[in-house]
Amino acid sequence: MRILIVEDERQIAAFLERGLKEEGYAIDVVYNGNDALDWAAAVEYDGIVLDVMLPGRDGFSVCRELRARGSKTPVLMLTARDTVDDRVAGLDIGADDYLVKPFAFKELVARLRAVTRRQTDTRSVELQVGDLTLNTLTHTAQRGERRIELTAKEYNLLEFLMRNPNRVLTRTQIAEHVWNLDFLSESNVVDVYIRYLRRKIDDEPDLKLIKTVRGSGYLISDDPE
Repeated sequence: MRILIVEDERQIAAFLERGLKEEGYAIDVVYNGNDALDWAAAVEYDGIVLDVMLPGRDGFSVCRELRARGSKTPVLMLTARDTVDDRVAGLDIGADDYLVKPFAFKELVARLRAVTRRQTDTRSVELQVGDLTLNTLTHTAQRGERRIELTAKEYNLLEFLMRNPNRVLTRTQIAEHVWNLDFLSESNVVDVYIRYLRRKIDDEPDLKLIKTVRGSGYLISDDPE
C-alpha cells in the first residue's frame, strides 16, 4: 500500500516515514497543504496521514478540498488539539479517523489499517485469478490447495497485479505504487520481486499466471499464453 504523509514537523514526519516503511508501506512525505493536494492529484494513494496544523493551507482545508474533488482516499488526521469540536469538525469534512498527538505508533498503524481496510471492503476482500486467491484482510495467498507465504513487499506487488488482471503494468507504474517516487528507473527491483513471486506462485503449476510483456512490463492472467 502507498501512503502520503502530510506533516510539517520534520522530525515527526521522518519518524512516521521510517516506521511505516518498516511495516511494509510505500511512503511519500510532503510538508504543507498545497503540496499535499498536488501529490494527491498526481498519485493514487491507499491512505493519507494528514496533520491539521500546517503552514498555509491547513489539514481541514486539504481534506475538504480532497472530498470536493471526489477523492475517496482514506484520511487519518493528526492534531495536537484534543477537543470534541475539533474532532467533530475533522470528521464532518470527510476525515475517516482522528488521532491526537502525542500518540503511540502502534495505535497509528492500527488506525491506518482500519481506515484502509474500510476502503478495501468497498472493493473486494478476496481477489482471484485462476486458482490463485488473495485475501486482502488477512494478507494470505493460496494457489489451489497450497498456501503461499509472502513478505510485505511481495504481498503489495501481488495485490497490485491482481487488482489489475489482464492489464499490462509498466515497471514504472509498479515501482511507483509498491515503492515510491524515489524509485530509480535503472533499478531492477521490480524484476527481482517479480522473480520472487514467480518462484512462489508459478514454479509448480502448468499454467503460469504472471506474464512478461516484452518492452512493456508485466501482467497477471489465467489466459493460456
